[in-house]
Formats: sequence, structure tokens, C-alpha cells
Amino acid sequence: MAPGVARGPTPYWRLPLGGACSQNTNKTCEECLKNVSCLWCNTNKACLDYPVTNILPPASLCKLSSARWGVCWVNFEALIITMSVVGGALLLGIAICCCCCCRRKRSRQPDRSEEKAMREREERRIRQEERRAEMKTRHDEIRKKYGLFKEENPYARFENN
Repeated sequence: MAPGVARGPTPYWRLPLGGACSQNTNKTCEECLKNVSCLWCNTNKACLDYPVTNILPPASLCKLSSARWGVCWVNFEALIITMSVVGGALLLGIAICCCCCCRRKRSRQPDRSEEKAMREREERRIRQEERRAEMKTRHDEIRKKYGLFKEENPYARFENN
């Protein structure tokens, strides 16, 4: 392109930073916010340099409810509240996901104490079955000794006589 020929609107990252905002005072909000270092105050239609030393613009500069930054249709107060709610929801969601993952991981893998308790329970059950079998054989021997052994068919005694 030849020098001196207009190239269209200047991108916001190429706009001069010092004093460029005050040139857009009494113009439109959109004109002011083309430069990201500017802050639009709706009450007095002023385009101000954003105070980068502070996170929030001081009330002496412009009230938060009438300050605009980035976009004209959202005031600074609503922007802060919205960002806080979204950030809190994200943090809460991440915390819940972490808790669910940890709980699921714990429930899949029984820890050592649970494994030990299961082993002991199984050993007790096996010992109990062995004791029952021993007691049954002892009782059967005593019944045979005294002739009280229960036959499979109780009427078989009468058939033999």
C-alpha cells in the first residue's frame, strides 16, 4: 500500500496508551472501549484511563454501577458479581468432582483393615463348620453307643420283628 492511504480502523492493541482515552470523552461508549485501557463512565459520558494500579476503579473516578469496561451493555458491578458467581461455581464443581473421584477410588479398593476383617470372618466360618461336623460325629457315636441312633426310616425297626 502507498503511504498516506487509509487502512481502516486501528486495532485496539495499536492505539496509543497515554491520553488516548480522554480524546473519546463526550463520544459514544463503543468508541471509548475500542481501546482496552479505557473506562467509560455513563454518568458524565467521560472516557477515562483505567486505573491499572487498582483492581477496581475508585468511586471518586466513577461509581461501579455506571462504569463500563470491555463491553458497553454490562456495568462493572454486574460484571464483578457475575464473574464471582461463575468462579465460585467452577471452584465448587471442581471440589465436588475431586471428592467424588476420591470416594470412588476408596470404595473400589478395600483397605488392609477391611481385607483382614474379611479373612478373619472367613476363618471363623470355616472353624465353626469344622466344630459342627465334629459335634455331629460325636453325638452320632453317643447315639449308636446307647442305641438311640436315628435310622433313616423310623418304621424299619418294626419290619424286622
